[in-house]
Amino acid sequence: MGMQLTKQSIDLGIVTTNGPAMLGFYRDTLGLAVVREMPMPGGNGVMHQMPCGQSVVKLVVLESTPAQAAPGGIQGATGYRYFTISVSNLAEMLQTCADAGHKVLMKEREIRPGVRIGMVADPDGNWVEFLTVA
Repeated sequence: MGMQLTKQSIDLGIVTTNGPAMLGFYRDTLGLAVVREMPMPGGNGVMHQMPCGQSVVKLVVLESTPAQAAPGGIQGATGYRYFTISVSNLAEMLQTCADAGHKVLMKEREIRPGVRIGMVADPDGNWVEFLTVA
């Protein structure tokens, strides 16, 4: 039977204690609009919800410091290591991130005919892949 989806996308929760820098990256550099801010249950922080297509990036800014994920992107550890945003302006997004001082981890490259990617790191070191299909 499987899941009976009510939305054709998934939402992504990113937990941080580095609120201003992370909001600066996702809101100001990538251009995602904050449409809702809500307190986290228990009063330990706030969630900023930013639509990205049909998905929502949920940036959870905590007041206390939880355990840190292993660094290193794809090769650094198992588990969720990166997410992909499909864009039509790959080169522009990589340049915008670089101009804003964010690390470009992988310059634009073709991974298979007609498919190009590039990767950047957000201020917490999470990897964000931009993908474009010709």
